[in-house]
Amino acid sequence: MTMSLPRQAAPPDEPPPRPEDRRHRNRRRALTLLIIVLLIGVPAGYLVISANQSRNSGKDKEAKYSATGLTAGYPSKVQRRLYQVPIPHPADRVAYYETNNWKTSRLYVQFRTTQPGLETFLTAMGVSRSDLKRGEISVGARDRRVTGWTFADPGPWWGLHHGQKNPAPTQDVVVNMSNPVLPMVYVVSRTVP
Repeated sequence: MTMSLPRQAAPPDEPPPRPEDRRHRNRRRALTLLIIVLLIGVPAGYLVISANQSRNSGKDKEAKYSATGLTAGYPSKVQRRLYQVPIPHPADRVAYYETNNWKTSRLYVQFRTTQPGLETFLTAMGVSRSDLKRGEISVGARDRRVTGWTFADPGPWWGLHHGQKNPAPTQDVVVNMSNPVLPMVYVVSRTVP
């Protein structure tokens, strides 16, 4: 014979539980569903958005670093500061290209500016207009091959070599004065890491 345990009686001062009505049950279920969506859906949506942004960022960087020649646009402020290439305002037809290896890093920049812009650029670089020499092509053959620059007619061409002690960069500048109002400037800035 099995023994049965006595049942505990409900306390006399509490009313018996009422059955849950339909509205209350539906509201409780909707609230539970909302909590589940918020706890799972929001983080999942965030992960999808984050993954897309990360993938797009990687594609942008891949395109930037796989460039094999001049790219239209301004170099970053960090590049301009590191290589000491202060692009004046106003300037257009701006393009740049950076190469790095274990021995030397180079930034190639070209832009068209005004006569006051040229003065500003040269002064900010630490040289003056009188340092430019007529007919001097200071950018070497290797650098011309890398960028595709050909310093042929029309001219006149003016150039200068601005050598500095390490770690400051050394710059070679060539200016095309075929349009004296809007000179075209070509700069190669080299630094040793």
